Amino acid sequence: MYDLIGDIHGYADELVQLLETLGYQESQGVYRHPERQVIFCGDFIDRGPRIRDVLQICRNMCEFGSAEAVMGNHEFNALAYATPDPSRPGKHLRTHTDGTRRQHQATLEQLSETELQDALDWFRNLPIWLDKQQLRVVHACWDHRDMLVIGEARPEGTSLDTDFLIRATRISDPLYRAVERTLKGPEMRLPGGISVTDREGNVRRHVRTRWFERPEGRSCAEYMMPRVNLPHLQTTMVTDSDRPAPYAADEPPLFFGHYWLYDATPAPLRPNIACLDYSVARNGMLTAYRYNGEKRLSAASFVSVRRPPDNTDAVHESPQQDS
Repeated sequence: MYDLIGDIHGYADELVQLLETLGYQESQGVYRHPERQVIFCGDFIDRGPRIRDVLQICRNMCEFGSAEAVMGNHEFNALAYATPDPSRPGKHLRTHTDGTRRQHQATLEQLSETELQDALDWFRNLPIWLDKQQLRVVHACWDHRDMLVIGEARPEGTSLDTDFLIRATRISDPLYRAVERTLKGPEMRLPGGISVTDREGNVRRHVRTRWFERPEGRSCAEYMMPRVNLPHLQTTMVTDSDRPAPYAADEPPLFFGHYWLYDATPAPLRPNIACLDYSVARNGMLTAYRYNGEKRLSAASFVSVRRPPDNTDAVHESPQQDS
């Protein structure tokens, strides 16, 4: 069976604690379990203090068969950041602005040029989603329409080449929207000029959504991902959402990361949907779900390592409770 792990963002101490809590033991540089396999939900890099170690642990596990992984938006961004733009001499597909440098700075500082290139080569070969029939994994959004577009541009089993990157960073190309939605999630425009400030201090008029549910009749507060308690958004109804992708109750359990949840106790978003990003990079938790073939997910199957503000070690496992 599988242990699914959310966004790590360079926090190797928490990753090792989580793996050990899940019963994985290190042998010859690889963490293994006699009966289980990890699936990583992407976003290995940026932000944290031990990016090199996270990459080594996760890549070794994938190469030796004790883990699989999907690409996160930070891995895709790193590829675009490093790839020259043939239509703009001296520029890159992801423009090197103060904002993009700041987001990627920890990775650039911690990895040598050779290490970074080695990591990029690995990223190119990561799948963008996994469908194992009994469960599904993607970084941000599962939408068959987007996956069809991506699959046509990148045949199964092939690496992500420069032509794909160029198309996926051109706003006019349908591949751009498909990749944006799959790796970053659909968004909605807040009506009436309303804006919110995100957890990194950015003022946003477009916010992430609970794309797996229909928006009709919902307030902006309850349809945002994560949900918020701002009074003015609780009374403002959704008027414009970027093509939701409702996920049926009888579809296989779906796991993703990306959304910076901050609940004190992890729990499924729906009986067959779980987000595993609980903001380890913002003094939250590195979170896993222990999957044993069930169709109905349970809060009791989440296991988390909490990163306290003072960076001392503490392990938190979610209490036994119904989903």
